[in-house]
Amino acid sequence: MSAPGSGPSTLNASQRRSAARTTVVWEALRTALTEEPGQLRVLDIGGGTGGFAVRVAELGHHVTVVDPSPDALAILDRRSEETGVADRVNGVQGDLATVPELVEDGSVDVVLCHGVLEVVDEPRSAMAAIAGALRPGGRLSLLVSQRHAAVVARAMAGHFVQAKELLDGPGPTPHRFTAEETRALLDEGGFTDLTLHAVRVFSDLVPSSFVDLEPGAADALVALEQAVAERPEYLALATQVHALATRR
Repeated sequence: MSAPGSGPSTLNASQRRSAARTTVVWEALRTALTEEPGQLRVLDIGGGTGGFAVRVAELGHHVTVVDPSPDALAILDRRSEETGVADRVNGVQGDLATVPELVEDGSVDVVLCHGVLEVVDEPRSAMAAIAGALRPGGRLSLLVSQRHAAVVARAMAGHFVQAKELLDGPGPTPHRFTAEETRALLDEGGFTDLTLHAVRVFSDLVPSSFVDLEPGAADALVALEQAVAERPEYLALATQVHALATRR
């Protein structure tokens, strides 16, 4: 992942592909963070090795990462040390279910929950835990897998029965969510001021060899992803939906 201010043209092939997949989320999150004054208390649930946490800390905020993997947390520690933000990043072993035990109610300004709701048994209960950690007026950055794109991906791979089963409903874990279901989940969970972004509309479809070898392709792909991110007609095509919302 690129550091703040780094453009795709300065990155290697792997980093360019990563930038195409993460830029929309990062830019939306960075904008939300800069709207709040002072040092913020940020909780990154399932933040793993710190792909977002370290960049948030580089903006001057204090980040607590809750993740079940000790190996990921060890990488987080090393990354934060190398980046010079170790004093603002704290890794804690746990998961979304243990957040109420690890974080005082209403003590967090911002929660990041990226790629976690898919694997919990009860997404509504998980949303309650997130809301409990946030202060009133606190912000949530939620990233979920989008069901329509998963249906298409399975059908294109020849898994037609699985595609039909997923089309008919969220099914068991891993969960997939439509934009409408994401809106309803956040509304029921006590969130307002919702903004949705289409994420990875094209980057999962374009052959990696084209992005790696074609001059300027990575920059153009990132620009295209950003151009469609806030256009609602592309939400149904996106691999992921990103939501920014405020706790009531």
